[in-house]
Amino acid sequence: MSELQGKRVAVAADRRAEEIGTLIRNFGGEPVVYSIQGKMNLDESTSAGNVRDLIAGSFDWVILTTGIGARTLADSALKNEVHEDFIEKLRTSRLAIRGKKTTDWMKEHQLKPELLAADGTMAELMKELRAAPERGSVFLQAYNLDDAKWKSTLEEMGHEVYLSQPYSFEKPKTAHLQELKMEIFDQSVEAVVFTSKTQVKNLFEDTEDQETLIRKFNDQVLAVAVGKVTAKELEDQGITEVLQPENQKMGAMVVKLNQYFKQLTKSY
Repeated sequence: MSELQGKRVAVAADRRAEEIGTLIRNFGGEPVVYSIQGKMNLDESTSAGNVRDLIAGSFDWVILTTGIGARTLADSALKNEVHEDFIEKLRTSRLAIRGKKTTDWMKEHQLKPELLAADGTMAELMKELRAAPERGSVFLQAYNLDDAKWKSTLEEMGHEVYLSQPYSFEKPKTAHLQELKMEIFDQSVEAVVFTSKTQVKNLFEDTEDQETLIRKFNDQVLAVAVGKVTAKELEDQGITEVLQPENQKMGAMVVKLNQYFKQLTKSY
């Protein structure tokens, strides 16, 4: 029998919530979805301007931080009939990237980065850039989460930064946040699955709830992460045990979760 049988697992994701829920049910668990990602807004006007400025400009580095961002800029270039110029500009630029989805998008267009964050995090990418001797102008594709932090970091290195923000996230519905928090406070779920650092930040944003959330996660409710960036954000919030699969896939995550509870049962 699956060790997830009868266990309630909260899912904080949005786009992949249905897929994750199906996987959990396949193992006998009961998924409860509280999407706290927040609605993503694509800014077509900003994207078009960013693409024009990239093509016309002279940048020492082009930094792509998310697959969504890269695709959004590419879609805008296609819509404005400058897609070939956009891809050619990237092909002739020094590229620094992070994240599997960004890497996948690059491969689709036969683009090769000069710098790639080994662990998929922005902190590692900044470390790589800091080690590079060149200083100059940087095209930084980011979104409204930590964008100011990384822009400031690059400026402290001596770079001039052009900030490209083709999309942003709205805050999630307050009701979803409160309902998930009550599940955690009441320990009526055995685990919470996070698939992005945005979800983690949204959950911990209310300072009045932080200590209680940390205590509950470190006591009875297991924090589960898909992706090293997500796991790192949970750890930064004070969570001492974060379950994550070596293979950062949804299926591998559920298998790991099942194994965790199996091992827990043996220990009793």
